[in-house]
Order: sequence, then structure tokens, then C-alpha cells
Amino acid sequence: MGGFSIWHWVIVLVVVVLVFGTKKLRNVGQDLGEAVKGFKKGVADANKDEAPPAQLRDGTADAQADAAKAERDRQGPAA
Repeated sequence: MGGFSIWHWVIVLVVVVLVFGTKKLRNVGQDLGEAVKGFKKGVADANKDEAPPAQLRDGTADAQADAAKAERDRQGPAA
């Protein structure tokens, strides 16, 4: 009860080619490749959407928030 030998896989491949034909198998392969490309593009787009905005990554938003806080502190309490 071991695994399949190479000859088992060759016979399975021959049967699949005889049943479906090479043209249909080629089309299935192309469709599968396009699906994988689309999936990778979707994952990349989703990761890009989850990334923080550029102004937070380069620190400008933090600097702007610090400057606004310093200005409020300089003005003192609101009357």
C-alpha cells in the first residue's frame, strides 16, 4: 500500500489527455494562470489599501499634529 509510482501518473496523464484533449487542457491551463494572476493582483491591491497613508509614513502628519498642539499650548486656555 505505498504511494503511486511514476507509471501510475503516466497512465493517469494519458487517460486525462484522451478524455479531454490537448486543446481543452491548454485552455484550462491558461484560465488557471489568469485566475492566479488576478488573485495576486487583488491581494496586492488589498495590501496597498491597508497601508498607512504616505503622510503618516514619512512623519509629516505627526509633525503637523505636534505643531498644532504647540500652537494651542502657546495660546493658553480658551476663554
